[in-house]
Amino acid sequence: MSLNLALERAMHAQANTYNLGSKCRNESEKAAWADCLELYEYTILKINKSVDPYTKCSSVDVQTWLSTALTNLDTCKQGFVELGVADYVMPLISNNVSNLISNTLSLNKVEYDEPTYKDGFPTWANPGDRKLLQSPSPRPNIVVAQDGSSNFRTISQAIAAASKRSGNGRYVIHVKAGTYKENVEIGTKLKNIMLVGDGIGKTIITGSKSVGGGSTTFKSATVAVVGDGFIASGITFRNTAGPKSHQAVALRSGSDLSAFYQCSFEGYQDTLYVHSQRQFYKECDIYGTIDFIFGNAAVVFQNCNIYARNPPNKTNTLTAQGRTDPNQNTGISIHNSRVIAASDLKPVQSSVRTYLGRPWKQYSRTVFMKTFLDGLIDPAGWMPWSGNFALNTLYYGEYANTGPGSTIARRVKWKGYHVITSATEASKFTVGNFIAGNSWLPGTNVPFTPGL
Repeated sequence: MSLNLALERAMHAQANTYNLGSKCRNESEKAAWADCLELYEYTILKINKSVDPYTKCSSVDVQTWLSTALTNLDTCKQGFVELGVADYVMPLISNNVSNLISNTLSLNKVEYDEPTYKDGFPTWANPGDRKLLQSPSPRPNIVVAQDGSSNFRTISQAIAAASKRSGNGRYVIHVKAGTYKENVEIGTKLKNIMLVGDGIGKTIITGSKSVGGGSTTFKSATVAVVGDGFIASGITFRNTAGPKSHQAVALRSGSDLSAFYQCSFEGYQDTLYVHSQRQFYKECDIYGTIDFIFGNAAVVFQNCNIYARNPPNKTNTLTAQGRTDPNQNTGISIHNSRVIAASDLKPVQSSVRTYLGRPWKQYSRTVFMKTFLDGLIDPAGWMPWSGNFALNTLYYGEYANTGPGSTIARRVKWKGYHVITSATEASKFTVGNFIAGNSWLPGTNVPFTPGL
């Protein structure tokens, strides 16, 4: 009943938002309004999926989709705030849909206790239910090459061709070496798309949209993907808007069960937008300055390199996690990785303060586990967002990290900060537990370690 009521109100709110188009007074309002229309569509899709009796799913799946629905509505509001038009528009689209979804999250709550395993899978994960990717090899369906030697010259053309395929099996697009200056969107109907490049620094997708240039953060992404089951390997995703253009996203993923292998994400503020759903990053490089890994997905980074760059305001924050509800099963887990200075930061490292993260939203949740933290990390470790906001309600954890920046003696004393000493507690944030990796990652052929 709660889900159906949330669906009914979301559809009503979507209609109201659509009617606001004629009231938009300028391009900024139109940009934020267009984001909201798109985000309401995604929200309705997720709630529909949760109530559909023909969709095989666990309570964890439903909690993921409802968490995403709530994140979408928060992103809608955020766009108006970023562009400075919230005072006029927000009262016109405010509604109780977020409260209804929050209530449903509470009713469906999944406790993050250590799950019981059977045959290598948590008991709440049904491996047969999520076999999205059937092909064992990435033999390309089509090839993109700038020189015209293959099927298409641009990635966007290849995505358009993929949208006309029949079925939802894995569809592999090989993108040959080259620098592709285009903004790419992979929509909800494009499931199980795989982009295979020729390697980091060889296949490059680059754009330059930014909030400073008039875009919302949501729409600034060089590549944006929401179709479920997305995989990328051997690609550099780049946003060249620069350090003074504010938020400028290289990649945004709202793709459930998406995986990125040996990819690079290059930007400054807000480089990698792990917007929502369940995501996995393996052996990837992430470059940035302010909040450069941010969003409200349930996401694990494993064996990745996180490079802090030289920021314009002498302060770096690696993460800004966006959990707005304590029942959302979301957070950022960084496991067995390295946090080091990029080449442009090294000469001025002593004059720059670099923090592991700051709480973008009330229930921000981020953990660093078995990760090398170099000397660039400030002894306090974590930075407030504004005053005492979220310091009691966040969950920030560190477990068995190494390196000169891992010393915990002078860490923050917030109620929500935890020095994790228990392997049982730390294991809640592993690939196997946090994103149910055993039930879907084998089908991607991306290597992973399920436990600590």
